[in-house]
Order: sequence, then C-alpha cells, then structure tokens
Amino acid sequence: MSYFKTSSALRFGVIASCAAALVLVTTILVKPAVQAQPAPANPPLNGGAVYVGEAVCIACHAAPGKQFAHTAHANAFRLNPKNEQEKVTCEACHGPGSNHLKDPISKENHVSLIGFTKDWGTPIAQQTAMCLTCHQGGERMFWPGSPHATNDLSCSDCHNPMAKISATGLLKKATINETCYTCHQQQRADFAKRSHMPVNEGKLSCVDCHNPHGTTSKTLLKADSVNETCYSCHTEKRGPFLWEHAPVRDNCLTCHNAHGSNHDKLLNIARPMLCQQCHTNAAGHQSNLYNASQMIGGGGAVSSRVLGRSCQNCHSQIHGSNHPAGARFQR
Repeated sequence: MSYFKTSSALRFGVIASCAAALVLVTTILVKPAVQAQPAPANPPLNGGAVYVGEAVCIACHAAPGKQFAHTAHANAFRLNPKNEQEKVTCEACHGPGSNHLKDPISKENHVSLIGFTKDWGTPIAQQTAMCLTCHQGGERMFWPGSPHATNDLSCSDCHNPMAKISATGLLKKATINETCYTCHQQQRADFAKRSHMPVNEGKLSCVDCHNPHGTTSKTLLKADSVNETCYSCHTEKRGPFLWEHAPVRDNCLTCHNAHGSNHDKLLNIARPMLCQQCHTNAAGHQSNLYNASQMIGGGGAVSSRVLGRSCQNCHSQIHGSNHPAGARFQR
C-alpha cells in the first residue's frame, strides 16, 4: 500500500512540474515584444537650415571665392565630387546656409553657420568633426587624445583651406616649418644655433620626424621611440655592436639635442664635460677638471683632452664598436 502511495505522489509531482513549465513557456511566447527604440538622430546642422548653393555664397564672398578657386578642395568639390555633400561646395564645410542669410552681419547669428576662425565662436570640437567627415583615419588616426587635440587646437590653426598659401597641405604659412614655428618658438631658436638639423636649409622638415596629427608617442614622433626615429637617417648608429655604449642604446637625447645646439654635433654640453657627467672614476683621468686654460694659448699646460674632439680623440667609436679589442671604443 505504501508503494502505491509513493508512486502516486511521484506521478503527481512530475505532472505539476510539467504544467508549471508549460505555463512559463506560454507566458513568454504570448508576451508582446518590446519595440526597439530608434537611435537618436544627429541634430540638424545650423538650426535645421537648408542648402542654398555656392552661387549664393559667392554673391557676397567674391574675394574668398576667387582665392578658394586655386585650392585642392575647390578642384575636388567642383570638378570631381565624391558624394552629395561635396557637390554643395562651400556648404560642405560650413553647413547649410539659409539661416545665415536671414541676418549675416549679426554676431548673434553666428550659430547659423560653422565658422573656422577663433572669433566666429564655433566650438573647436565641431570644427574638427566637420574636417574629419572627410579626413578620418590614415595619418589622423591618433588625433583624438593627441597633444594638439588636448590643447584645443583646431585644424584651421595650422591649415587654411580657403587659399593656396603653401605648395602642399593647404597650410596657413608658406612651409610646414613656418607653420610649426607659429607655436614652437623654442625649436625655431634651436634651428638657428651653430650646430643644427638642416631644417632651415630645406633638407628636412618637422614632419620628417613628427606627425602633428597624432602618434603613439608623447612627442608625436613618427617612429616608436627617439632612437628609432634617429635611425631612419643615421642607420650606421643602429648596431647591433659587439661593444655597446649604454647611453647610446638608451636614448640619443642623453647626449644630443635633436633640434640644435651651440656645441659641436648637436651635443647638449661641450666635451669633455658631457662625458664627465657619467664618467667620474677618480682612479683615472676621467675626474680631472678640464678648462679653457688648458687649450693652446690658454696660459696653462696644454691638454689633448680639451683639443679637437676631446675624449673622442681616443675613444673614436663612441656609439659602439665591433672590433674584438674595442671595449673602450678606441677602434
């Protein structure tokens, strides 16, 4: 009798479980589907204005229109537009201009058009976003978060898309270097020093080493490190060497100023004092005090260590040596 009671209770439990599962499934199936909310649309440009066409713009802005005709943008937008936005020419960058026509002089109406000057008042983020509509990726991949971006520079701080002032790049100055010098006055002074990179001579430009639009390095170097950047020209210093000079492998800037110096070979400090910043062994000649009196005509005993290339008169292979007996970089 006990067996039948247990069996009946078990069957009842199974049936109840199945019924509960059936109710749950039915509830899920008949529950109305939640409608997906559409993504919020981007706010309309310039307060919902409409495009008026290039001819209307040039009717007032005749002089800028003539300057613009010589630029790469004018050739692309007028002769070979890639999409509908480029076909509207001026408004491809400034946005639709119908609201601007209502009161073009009033400063309060500046919000009706995207301007690319500091006094117009358009937020820098909006200016940059308009440029990146076409110029996204490539060399500008790392623009967000770059030093120039975080210091609130806009594209128009370096570029002038409305006139062909430079040979390439639509820069606001005639050359890349002059454009960079607008802010980087210290580097301009370095390039005028006695020993300097041949930038002012036209053999190099700032963008040979730097990417102003952003890189993975803090100083906007095009390579992964200072040394890798230098090796792109100074390949003989790359090594590997049998005898390595530790500061050379660490960072070229330990001894050199990459832009310019009043000392020989772009050195930070004149030799032998440069070498003595590290080499101060009291047992040898490394810690001796060298001065101008030890030069020829200086009034004191002449020392070869302050003449010519100083320490490198003997340690000539200072960047590294592959000679079996080159432990002291003398050969």
